[in-house]
Amino acid sequence: MARVIEIRDLAAPELAAFAHLTEAQLRSRLEPEKGLFIAESPKVIRLALDAGCVPEAMLMERRHLAGQGAELMERCGDIPVYTADRAVLKDLTGYALTRGILCAMRRPAPRSVGEICRDARRVAVLENIVDSTNLGAIFRSAAALGVDAVLLSPSCADPLLRRAVRVSMGNVFLLPWSRWGERPEDWPGKAVGTLKEMGFRTAALALSGHTLPLDDPRLKEAEKLALFLGTEGDGLTPETVEACDYNVKIPMSRGVDSLNVAAAAAVAFWELRIRG
Repeated sequence: MARVIEIRDLAAPELAAFAHLTEAQLRSRLEPEKGLFIAESPKVIRLALDAGCVPEAMLMERRHLAGQGAELMERCGDIPVYTADRAVLKDLTGYALTRGILCAMRRPAPRSVGEICRDARRVAVLENIVDSTNLGAIFRSAAALGVDAVLLSPSCADPLLRRAVRVSMGNVFLLPWSRWGERPEDWPGKAVGTLKEMGFRTAALALSGHTLPLDDPRLKEAEKLALFLGTEGDGLTPETVEACDYNVKIPMSRGVDSLNVAAAAAVAFWELRIRG
């Protein structure tokens, strides 16, 4: 059973994961087996637990101990649950807790590209998406609209950033994902060619060059399709666009030339989903 601990010192080192560590420090990239992430709200914490994530500690408003937090404490076993009133916790974290509950969890072991793509038919490939809100929104749409896996370039934001996890509504735990390489210079490297070798047709969502409309039958009928989406503002790099089989554009009205990458992703995922 979880151990409820009253917060008496906001500077206590055991509270560091919730208040004093940066996102980079939580990741512990030099020692990934010690890395943590923060899940926020009961729904997100449940999804993380369902996905096999291991809890380390919880931070909870006192009023939730006998309410919506009780079930979570039962599931989390013998971990510390730090508690205080809402005002105290806001002073500790610097922000109001969403639904009054945070959970520090161990980062899952990284997965390989081959593992996540082996049985996939629709893969989203994200190049240099740095805004955690956009990243979380893309994961939420991908989970809802038939994407089987997500591949990230080395410079993409971390899907387990607190804000990305929250915006995704926990859907980052429903989709397998992996990074291609560790350094920016590793991308794209052989990423596009590797996907082609695995049987994927590759489609770059781009504004320039000879483009196909999103509803082109060649895209819809592809048995395996990898859809590449680029960074906010500049989009995909010319090297990536050139390497893909197709350049794809969403037809638009009133002279609008582009959509926010998260909105574009949702439209593309819906149009190119597996039917039947």
